[in-house]
Amino acid sequence: MALPGVVPLMAGVRLRRILAALSAEGNTWSSARLCGVCPGILGVSGAGIMLMSGDIPRGSLGTTDEVSHLIEELQYTLGEGPCVDAYRQDNVVAEPDLTDPLTRRWPAFTPPVLEAGVRAVFGFPLRFGTVRLGALDFYRDRPGPLSDDQHADALVIADVTARLVLETQAGAPPGTVAEELEAGADFHFAVHNAAGMISVQLGISITEALIRLRAHAFSGDRPIADVAQDVIARRLRLE
Repeated sequence: MALPGVVPLMAGVRLRRILAALSAEGNTWSSARLCGVCPGILGVSGAGIMLMSGDIPRGSLGTTDEVSHLIEELQYTLGEGPCVDAYRQDNVVAEPDLTDPLTRRWPAFTPPVLEAGVRAVFGFPLRFGTVRLGALDFYRDRPGPLSDDQHADALVIADVTARLVLETQAGAPPGTVAEELEAGADFHFAVHNAAGMISVQLGISITEALIRLRAHAFSGDRPIADVAQDVIARRLRLE
């Protein structure tokens, strides 16, 4: 999808500068490119895009590096973190110093990201009107808040991301995910298949099944994708 189509919707010098960065290597967008411009524009170490539905993380649309990938995976597995809170609260969530947080939260998420070298995280909701899609998160390997300009830039990037996701998905056949969104994404299809099986086996909702799947993965210190594969292969049955 061509980026210039977004310009009439959101005029301004800040927007044009960000779109110019996105278009620097061509006239089409990708989630990888969108994440990739964030460190240079915002002065952060990395970025990730998480899509959500209801209160459930659905998967990562893109990340910049191994650390941002870990941040997305932990949020998906644990159901807590900056993206999850930004989406649920429909507001920006900032933790400029994870070693001395303003608000003590994310008890399971914080220790492993600190071990990975993350010192600050920021979550910005992705929304268009009343439609909420997920959240965009950024991390820094040093403590410190975003400046006012960086915060304003992040809001514009989140707005551009939401519009691009909606416009891209609008061209996909019903019941499918647009190819442009699937490329480089991790939607955890195996996890959702496993949750469906658990839902039927136990007579519970998909949401409850996902919660139980996450709890089992967390208690065993295993990736949720591995636990899901065991469920699908019928090597594991949750009671």
